[in-house]
Parts: sequence; C-alpha cells; structure tokens
Amino acid sequence: MPVRTRLTTLAFALVVPVMLVAQAPAQRPPAPPKTPEDALVAAMHGISSHTILDWVKEMASERYEGRLTGTPGYDASAAWAAGLLKAWKLKPAGDAGTYYQKFPNPYTLVRPGAELKLHLPVPGGGEIIKSYAFEDEYYPGSTSDALTATAEVVYVGFGVTAPELGYDDYKGVDVKGKFVAFEPEVPMGPDPDAELFKKWRPYSFHDYKLKNAAAHGAIGVVYDYFIVNPNAAFIKGLQWAAVSRAVMDDLFAGTGRKHNDIVTQIRKTLAPASMPLGKTMTMKNVTEHHPEGVGLNVLAWMEGSDPILKQEAILVGGHLDHLGLNPVLMPGAHDNASGAAVALAVAEALAKAAVPLKRSVVIILFGAEEQGVKGSEYYVAHPIVPNANVAAFINLESVGRGERIGVGSGRNHPQIFEIMEKANARFIHRPITASLNANIARPRQDAAHFLWANVPTVSIGTSGAPPLPYASYHTTKDRWEILTPEIMEDLARLVFLSTVELANK
Repeated sequence: MPVRTRLTTLAFALVVPVMLVAQAPAQRPPAPPKTPEDALVAAMHGISSHTILDWVKEMASERYEGRLTGTPGYDASAAWAAGLLKAWKLKPAGDAGTYYQKFPNPYTLVRPGAELKLHLPVPGGGEIIKSYAFEDEYYPGSTSDALTATAEVVYVGFGVTAPELGYDDYKGVDVKGKFVAFEPEVPMGPDPDAELFKKWRPYSFHDYKLKNAAAHGAIGVVYDYFIVNPNAAFIKGLQWAAVSRAVMDDLFAGTGRKHNDIVTQIRKTLAPASMPLGKTMTMKNVTEHHPEGVGLNVLAWMEGSDPILKQEAILVGGHLDHLGLNPVLMPGAHDNASGAAVALAVAEALAKAAVPLKRSVVIILFGAEEQGVKGSEYYVAHPIVPNANVAAFINLESVGRGERIGVGSGRNHPQIFEIMEKANARFIHRPITASLNANIARPRQDAAHFLWANVPTVSIGTSGAPPLPYASYHTTKDRWEILTPEIMEDLARLVFLSTVELANK
C-alpha cells in the first residue's frame, strides 16, 4: 500500500472514533416533571432569613425616620414596599389602580427641647429642681400640644368620669389650670364579668382620658404609661408626658400613701381615691401638629384560578408603620418591620411558586396601627374583597424575636390553626400554640377590627428570646440587632404553606 494511502487510512481510523464520541454523548433519562408539591417546597426553601433581615434593616433605617404614618418618611417606606410587590408582578389593589389605599390621618411631630422637672421645696425657703431624663424616666407626649407650663399636680386615679357607672375620678378635686396624673386602662378587666367590662371599655381609650382631662380644665397630663405612644388625641391647649414608675413614686413621696397601694385599692373597691399631691412640676413640649395628614395602606393581590372560589380571599399582612422621631429615631425593627418583612417574604414566594391558587390572596401592609389601628379600621370599612368573603386573615405582629410561635385567636378559629399546625409538624418543627381571645378590650392590633367584623382572623407573634437588659418595646432600642432571623424565616415558610393550603382547601 502506498505511503499516502496508509497515512490517510490511519488518520481516518483516528478521527472516526473522536467523531463518534462527539456525535453520540451519553444519554440521560429526562427529569420527571415537577409536581405542584415539588414547586411548593422549592418556593418554601427559597425564603431566606438573610433577605428578610435585609428588609427589616431597610425599614428600620434612618431613611424612613421611624415610619410614622402621614409623614414623608412613612410614605417613602410604603413606596419601597410597593416597589417590591410590583417587581414580583402582584397586582395593585389600592385606589385608582395604585398600591395605596388612602385614609385621613392627622399626626404630630415631636421636636427636640422637651423638659420635665419636679420642684421640691426646701424647709426654710427655696427649692430643689429635679430634672427627669429622656427615655430613662420619661418621654415627651407623642401628641402633645407645644406648651411650657409650671403647675400643681393632682392625682385622679384612672382619669374616668362615668356617671352611669357611679364612678368619677374628678369628683371632689379641683384640677383647673393644673396637671393631672392618672393610670392607663380602667380599674377593672374583662374577667370575671365581661359584660360589665364592656360598659367600662370606652373609658380605657387614651383619646377619652386626655379629652376628659381638658374638659375638667387641666392644662397638662402626667401619664403613668411609660412608652412612646402616638395613639392619643391632639388637644389644643393640653400637653402631656409619659412617665416611669420612678416619677410616680416621686410624686407620691411625702403623701403618706404609696402609689401602688392606691392603684390596688381603686381596683379592689371600684371607688376613686383622687388627691392633690402637694407637688409642682414644669413641663415643656415642642411639637408640630399636622391635621391634614393622610395615611396609606399598601395593598396587592393575586387572583384565584377557580371561577367561583376566586371571589373569596385569604388575607396576609401586618402593619408597616411605627412611631417616627420622638424626638429621636424609634426604629421599630421588631414592632413591626419584622411582621411587614415576613408578609413580603410570603408575597414573593407566592409570586414565584407558580402554584395555582383557587382563592385569591391579598397582601396588606397597614398604616397607622400605632396611631389607634386606624389603617385596619379604614380597610375593614372599605375592603377590596367583601369581609364576608374572607376565608382567613393572618396578621403578623412583632414576629422577629424568639423561638416559639403563638397564634392569637387560634382556638377561636381552629380551621386556620389546624392547617398551620400540620404544616409546622411536617416542615418547620417549631413550638406552636394557639390561644383563645375574647377580644373585648380596646383594640391594640390590626386583627381586632377584623375580629369585630366577624372575619376569621389569627394574629401571630413570637416569644422565647433571652431577656434583654433594657426595654425595647416602643423605645429607641427596638433595633434589628435584637432580632432572631431564623424565626422570621421559619414563620414566613409556615405562613406561605398555610396560605396556599387555605387558598386551595
């Protein structure tokens, strides 16, 4: 054989196997199509504590100035949340094709410069002035008028005038032109007589107490309710401060009576024990009231696939707002950036799961929860899905700390809790309990107005975190650093799975 022929034959012999290898790769069997449960579990595992915590950090940052509803800072946080919902292609469900539902919401800004002082007379003349420290001993009133005054202090129990109940804390004391000091709530609770308590309930509201003080001629209130709290009426000509027990003890010093003993006596006898305290205080508040304020609820939805059941809805949400600047940043990480972030994580998982939902799902981030649950009250009066068509509402309230999950009103609505309990047992494995909630006290959470409207509602919170060395509820110390990211991830997964089950059940 000629040399060229031998070389050609050899080259062909070498090339052909390579070509065969290149043209005939190993065949793998095709992957089986994903089942709806596979897609569900994959979406569940896509929920990340890192993302949720990043959202909490964003909401609790100085950028949004504490998210007091009505302020530009709150509006910016609402726009940020709406941007996420839009990016996930959830449909807007607010006014005129937007993600926002507007409602009237006056608000008050607290500026620096507040003071609270106690004047202590010295035998032989003169006085010692004791100045109280911000956050350690008092907070300026979150809805106070901008005033400075020095006046005597009169203790008026719970600040209640209820002639139909035969009770008047103002009877027999003169408070005109003076400061009044009083307790929160009313002197009895729902147990053991719920029907009697309902008669007392209107007198437990902060609005009522401040208005009653002004009606009796008081010019200031020393409120034994030591948190930042914008859930009270703004009253022209009336200022107030939220004080610690240390301040109350100072006011009672030298009276021959102990503050705690008097409160116990009033509760036991349902009889007033009002008295001048023989003390004078100076109070100064620097505020700016905005009666024109407008609040926003953030609303988005996914339409159900069933032609009949899509008229019904599952609601998932929590409040976006917090306390603003009072006068420094109140971050509101646990209360309630955590709840808003978990609701957003559920929304993202629903959007990406591509699992058919028979019922519609509505995501709601409420405004003005801290200002008297006004956003949820407005929504219930102006729902985008009739309240009678809501199969379940899952409210998320302060869910960022701890190891355990509590389902408020879960025993009232076992059809919701049992689904959550089963999902937890299969996938999450957290301690979870349900409570029975008569819900007859003044509303403190967005769940209240839904329950009063007979909407099947549960309100989820978390607990079991190690105690902090300082108070964090409604203080400057409610920061993201105190949170437990893993509980938020687990809860978002649990609510996601439960929402899908409720939508398809």
